[in-house]
Amino acid sequence: MPKISNKGINMPESPIRKLVPFAEQAKKNGAKVIHLNIGQPDIKTPQIALDAVKNNTLSVIAYSKTEGSDIFREKIAAYYLKNNISVNSSDIIVTTGGSEALSFAMGSITDYDDEIIIPEPFYANYNGFATATGIKVVPVVSTIENNFALPPIDDFEKLITPRTKAILICNPSNPTGYLYSKEEIKRLAEIVKKHDLFLVADEVYREFTYDNKEHYSILQEEGLEDNAIVIDSVSKRYSMCGARIGYLVCKNKEFIKTAIKFAQARLSPPTYAQIASEAALDTPQSYFDDVKEEYVERRNTLITELKKIDGVKVAMPNGAFYCIAELPVKSADDFAQWLLEDFRYKGETVMVAPAAGFYATNGLGLNQIRIAYVLDQESLKRAVTILKEALKSYIG
Repeated sequence: MPKISNKGINMPESPIRKLVPFAEQAKKNGAKVIHLNIGQPDIKTPQIALDAVKNNTLSVIAYSKTEGSDIFREKIAAYYLKNNISVNSSDIIVTTGGSEALSFAMGSITDYDDEIIIPEPFYANYNGFATATGIKVVPVVSTIENNFALPPIDDFEKLITPRTKAILICNPSNPTGYLYSKEEIKRLAEIVKKHDLFLVADEVYREFTYDNKEHYSILQEEGLEDNAIVIDSVSKRYSMCGARIGYLVCKNKEFIKTAIKFAQARLSPPTYAQIASEAALDTPQSYFDDVKEEYVERRNTLITELKKIDGVKVAMPNGAFYCIAELPVKSADDFAQWLLEDFRYKGETVMVAPAAGFYATNGLGLNQIRIAYVLDQESLKRAVTILKEALKSYIG
């Protein structure tokens, strides 16, 4: 039999999706599964985006430009300007989701065996993108005890080698919900300039910030024009995960010129999804105000209920719509699978994402889970009740 590549063998499973077969079997067996594992918002997609596709009169669904349509990129640049970020349409490449944007970025700035430093826990697919690109993730640990704040800059400095090409952050963070402050961004800016590195920021959750805290983009930092690369997406902002439209934003012309070559290899981003995404940019501010208010209420409900469970520790998120909870179990992987295979409470169970897959360091996050609070408050309360009863039964 022909051999599978080592790269393929080493490609990590998604902690968000790997338990799907167990969830599907639970549903076939009659259980209702409450999904806390995946960041799929239940918020309605803006009608303006849906109507743009529904009412379109295209007679040929043709290729778009490799870098995305001119009008769309101009509107993206205008969106950024409204958020105090000054970029030109030529600084933007439209991609098939934020995932492709990150893959293009990694391919453009690293060679085989190069290194990227990432504070952990981090979005699990970063491990997959790194494996596919043939580079090494070098983790710097943040902890639940200090709410997953940026680790000391000295911790980053100790890890920098001749192979280091970039520091990557997610702001606000998936999976922790941590929002990096302006001061923390400035500290990162200093170190990447000092060592001539790229600073890559996944900013897809920019709109989701709470408690009167504001998002500060790396693109707002003066003097970082050659270093800053932003990954962005319409997926969460407009509840359009299935559109698969993201973008790379960078003022470094050499980087953009290189990334376009990767984009050319996949031809173009999807035409209809760009039409929907372009229309979504006209969504009124009231939409975001309502969505943010809803997520604050969901966050508060979830955290309050989790804190009532003995032995559970939880970090307070200031952004995105995720939190990390530490459970009184040895293996969250085993517990999560057991929930789906063996536990029912009033005919229901919950699906969570074991957090070990959000770390690069073996042995970390084994007793943690990521929870996505993308459901209504009653569903969240019910889910936490199920977790509470499950832990009683599991621990014995």
